[in-house]
Amino acid sequence: MREGKLDQKHLLFGVDGSPNNYDLNLGVTGGGGWRTPRHRHNFDQIRYVIEGRLPYSETDYLPQGWVAYFPESVHYGPQEREEGLRTMVLQCGGASGQGYLSVAQREAVNAELAKTGEFKMGLYHWVDENGVEQEADGSLAIFEKAMGRKLEFAEPRYTDVIAMNPNAFDWLPVGDGGAQEKWVGIFTERNLKIGFLRLEAGAVYQAGEQSSIEILFQIDGQVTANDSKYGPQTGYEFLPNEGTVAIEALEPTEFFRAVLHTF
Repeated sequence: MREGKLDQKHLLFGVDGSPNNYDLNLGVTGGGGWRTPRHRHNFDQIRYVIEGRLPYSETDYLPQGWVAYFPESVHYGPQEREEGLRTMVLQCGGASGQGYLSVAQREAVNAELAKTGEFKMGLYHWVDENGVEQEADGSLAIFEKAMGRKLEFAEPRYTDVIAMNPNAFDWLPVGDGGAQEKWVGIFTERNLKIGFLRLEAGAVYQAGEQSSIEILFQIDGQVTANDSKYGPQTGYEFLPNEGTVAIEALEPTEFFRAVLHTF
């Protein structure tokens, strides 16, 4: 529904219909770039820049290594992404409880809308029953077709995208065994948490003890968990209070870390 080329690798999905449905994915901007008009969503997004710089308005960019929170109902863009940009994206239901429309659902609706109109420059164009040409943001058109109703946005809790420089935050010890953490932001009354986790070689992190879904994205290093070995760009999901899962670092390892809204 957008203009340009964006390759995605989807690492983890949540549960359709849940207020905490989510999609953890990697994106690489292809030849010719990728662009969107200014728009907003009824779900949250967290973006971490792996390589390059990510534009989120005509003048604002996230540098490499930065992370940003894109709250539900808040406008952002236009985006003009350059070729080679690599990002990690976590899209998830926002604090309003409206949930998140999955990739499979959106792709099915894309095919249906293509029969009655056209996606162009990030907008959906069609002719209504009165013969009048209409247009709407592509994401908005997809949601309304999928849900069979007008999209009503929750009142915005924030006024803009919130950009964070993780390097400006200090690492704090977790226990006394070589694990460290930094939380760069805790948002909304439902405690969406965004941060990073670092393990020295031999250190163990006890996952699965959070009160909501915990997501880890491995940035570098090597670890073992449940008798298996994992490397960079691995995604991990731990369900609320599922019980301790030990992650042991075989070498220095860092993770992006998020705990989704508590419902």
